[in-house]
Amino acid sequence: MSHLNPQSDIPDPILAELFQQTESALAKLPAASLGRRSFLKLMGVAGGGLTLAVGIAPQLAEAQDREGDLPTLTAFVRIAPSGEIYIYAVNPEIGQGVKTSLPMIIAEELDASWDDVIVEQSAIDSRYGRQFAGGSLSIPMNWMALRQAGAAARAMLVAAAAKQLNVDAASLRTDSGAVIAPDGQRLSYGSLAEAAAKLDVPKRVPMKDRSDFKLLGKRITGVDNEAIVTGKPLFGIDTRLPGMLYASFARCPQFGGVAKSANLEDIKKMSGIKDAFILGAKGTHADLPSGVAIVGNSTWSVFQARKQLKVEWDTSKASTLSWTDSAAKAKSLAAEDGEKVVSESGDVAAAFGDAAKTVEGFYTYQFASHAPLEPQNCVAWHKDGKMEIWAPSQTPQRAPASASAATGIPASDITIHQTRIGGGFGRRLLNDYVAEVAAIAQRVDAPVKLQWTREEDIQHDHFRPGGFHSLKGAVGADGKLSAWQNHFITFAFGGRPVSGGSLASDEFPALNVDNCKVTQTQLDTGTPCYAWRAPGANAFGWVMQSFVAELADAAGRDHKEFLLEVMGEPRWFKEGNTRSLNTGRAADVIKLAAEKAGWGKTLPPGRGMGLAFHFSHSGHIAEVAEVSVDANKKVTVHKVVVAADVGPIVNLSGAENQVEGSVVDALSTMADLEVTMEGGVVEQSNYHNYRPLRMRSTPEIETHFIQSEFAPTGLGEPAFPPLAAAVCNAIHAATGHRIRTLPFSKEGFSV
Repeated sequence: MSHLNPQSDIPDPILAELFQQTESALAKLPAASLGRRSFLKLMGVAGGGLTLAVGIAPQLAEAQDREGDLPTLTAFVRIAPSGEIYIYAVNPEIGQGVKTSLPMIIAEELDASWDDVIVEQSAIDSRYGRQFAGGSLSIPMNWMALRQAGAAARAMLVAAAAKQLNVDAASLRTDSGAVIAPDGQRLSYGSLAEAAAKLDVPKRVPMKDRSDFKLLGKRITGVDNEAIVTGKPLFGIDTRLPGMLYASFARCPQFGGVAKSANLEDIKKMSGIKDAFILGAKGTHADLPSGVAIVGNSTWSVFQARKQLKVEWDTSKASTLSWTDSAAKAKSLAAEDGEKVVSESGDVAAAFGDAAKTVEGFYTYQFASHAPLEPQNCVAWHKDGKMEIWAPSQTPQRAPASASAATGIPASDITIHQTRIGGGFGRRLLNDYVAEVAAIAQRVDAPVKLQWTREEDIQHDHFRPGGFHSLKGAVGADGKLSAWQNHFITFAFGGRPVSGGSLASDEFPALNVDNCKVTQTQLDTGTPCYAWRAPGANAFGWVMQSFVAELADAAGRDHKEFLLEVMGEPRWFKEGNTRSLNTGRAADVIKLAAEKAGWGKTLPPGRGMGLAFHFSHSGHIAEVAEVSVDANKKVTVHKVVVAADVGPIVNLSGAENQVEGSVVDALSTMADLEVTMEGGVVEQSNYHNYRPLRMRSTPEIETHFIQSEFAPTGLGEPAFPPLAAAVCNAIHAATGHRIRTLPFSKEGFSV
């Protein structure tokens, strides 16, 4: 629960800069309506050059030629004479619902009827600003920009109507896709669009008060839902092109291994195989590794050939990571301070000396795979020295650089087409599969589709790192938290902590307790790790909130009251930064979750209730879990109550889906998901030994939103971190057993 929610642990320097710049801009983002000058300036900072389309027609001429003759009011909106309103969804859709929620923001300010709206995925184009899905930033980074775009289009339609009716624009109002005159006459947006598109940009773009919202906050079904359930081709894996060939790419089982030779001639003789060749590593570890490509006329043929492939690998510089050795090393370091001081305040030694009670605990959590439902895939077509790529990427604007690194083709000659993404959770922030298919397509005179298997997707993932926390805490004679000490033993790649493997100096409870010392030691992985749903927070939330519960128990205090006391008086931890932790907002969700769950009620033997709070990605989330545990350590999670403050909700249906999905994902992860490596080789390979929970284990989930007056924040990640602590605290309440290892199957529990 970093108070300032940094993204600085993302290993790719360009991505780190992207996240940091976006966060910096959002921290300064005003909540009020902006004038045109401020709007254009704001878009230059927070939207990467996003501007109103009118007034810069030459820059959009080519785009309008491609899109037809419909009037384009802003870069996001087109309106047909018949009244259909086309709104572009600009960020990648990865299941978080932004293809619906982002156009809803425009439609609200436009005062359009949602029944008239047709949502289309936008092109990957710098005029839309930063187009990526990550860090739960899609809503916050687009909130003001899209409101301004919709409001600007509405103002221009009103101006066109005022000119046509020869009345003052102030006398007109809008509703459901029409401008309405004082006498009740309705002029449809379709009838006004062509005239509106010829007008100058208004000098001011007033926006609605939240009290006037008609669409936002309602439950709106996903715009792709019907297409998904009827099997329409939306995803990268669905891409088909005329004359397309298919490819498989074999990588070394040990990360960093290099292909020296292979039985290529034998593979080429197999049925349906067109070619087989070795590719050398190019670019960074996130681009093209060394491996063997097999190209054929069907996925089946290349997968069958892959089974017969024999490769001699040079593993002299490959990963030799051993989970067993790492865990033993961490245990041996536990009693010492770490090699790096992360934060230090007060007099920790004296506080422990004066403590009424002290508690020590060693917490361990395993590596984890992203394991999205849709394994990595991509399509590329190299022709006339240029390349087109169809990619299910979370960072499509970064994809040309990866493809260029692998091929030498200038990034400016590489076009990316965005597809819907069948899950990613951070995995598709990387574009290694894009680099692989680009390098293969450069050698083939046809479009090529690269398809990973499930086994490849798990064993060649960029993992969530495991970690170890050696904790010591103290409570005074007054029952209050008086000291906190944490030696975090983490993993590094190339000398730098991996994503999710670095504690921030303000990580909870560094700013909440007077005497605190946090240190950190790095163990080299040799195996790549990367952003995994709520990086860092996905594990830190469990560790910190579980240990707070341990200390509350040692003090003989009610956990809720103890946690509220630790939060202290309502305040921002960084004044003026509305994306930092606010202890008042934290207290409000803690109280709400506890109230709705019936905190303190009498439960039967073997049943318990647990509470946890975490601040992640600017979201303040508290959760209460009610569980029972039988004599065989089988855990049943009956109900999870979630209270969230992420500002105003855009799409209530989508928001509830994100919370419920986070709870289920977190429960699955804590129960039995682990990736272990020995000799640098991943031991898990598919869902038979990397076992997500089944639907029968889904608890009842009750969600409550505090729709505060702050700007909205993302919701794809912040509901994940509190769940494990809430469940583990409930298990302790039910059994007296304190879980300090995840997944908890390592301690004999099951779901």
